[in-house]
Amino acid sequence: MIKEKKKRIVSKLRNKYRLSIYNDDTFEEVWFLRLSRLNVFSIVGTSVLLFTIAIIVLIAFTPIREFIPGYPDGNMRRNIINNVYKLDSLEHELEIRDRYFESINTIIRGGTPLSYENSQDTTVRYEEITFDKSEHDSLLRQQIEEEELFNLSILANTSNKTDFSSIHFYPPVKGLVTNSFNPNEYHFGTDIVTASNKVVVATLDGTVTIANWTLETGYVIQIQHDNNLLSVYKHNSELLKKIGNHVTAGEAIAIIGNSGELTSGPHLHFELWHNGTPIDPEDYVAF
Repeated sequence: MIKEKKKRIVSKLRNKYRLSIYNDDTFEEVWFLRLSRLNVFSIVGTSVLLFTIAIIVLIAFTPIREFIPGYPDGNMRRNIINNVYKLDSLEHELEIRDRYFESINTIIRGGTPLSYENSQDTTVRYEEITFDKSEHDSLLRQQIEEEELFNLSILANTSNKTDFSSIHFYPPVKGLVTNSFNPNEYHFGTDIVTASNKVVVATLDGTVTIANWTLETGYVIQIQHDNNLLSVYKHNSELLKKIGNHVTAGEAIAIIGNSGELTSGPHLHFELWHNGTPIDPEDYVAF
């Protein structure tokens, strides 16, 4: 009986059904579809699975996840990080306070309070410490010496700096400077406000080394130039170049925008770096 029931269920699932659409005037069959219950279950299940995967990928790898109720936004994440730093500082201050009170109690009892100097291990004899070269250290030194053997750049006179006065920096955009270069506040560039959808151009000839999206600065593009110069363009709404593209001065590379968490309106954050050190773009570019 159980086998017969199973056979009936399987046969029902495999039975073909015909869905037809007829012309109401001529009764001509316009379109038809043959399906079984098993086909319907398979198609619906596969569609639901693919739709679920697409939604998960869309939420996990795009900024859409920030619109989910309960998901922390940029300000909340910054507050969490700041609270962690404050908590760590508070724990350190409490430890210092407890050590201070313990020292006072020791002094009241007539004892000698412990200090960092007294708590150190005085049994260590530094004259007995030897610094032996390990095998890995020797191999690393030999590898570096072989690589630098024919490197003429290390023999160059590093005291002669590049004369930027002979280089013409093309302004990436024309607009109003709202925030200037201030390394003391970790602001290593210049903020220029201009009309929305304005084209951002390359300041010098070079090669695109970075062209991606970040959470804090949105769409970012970075160009490597001659003379160890590097230019960075942040908060764009769209990038027009890819990594590895060669660009010329004045060539369009992006569209100005308001992307990223560290922005308060449509503008361009422009940075200039020389030999790994940020320099003030306003000293060389007329915005």
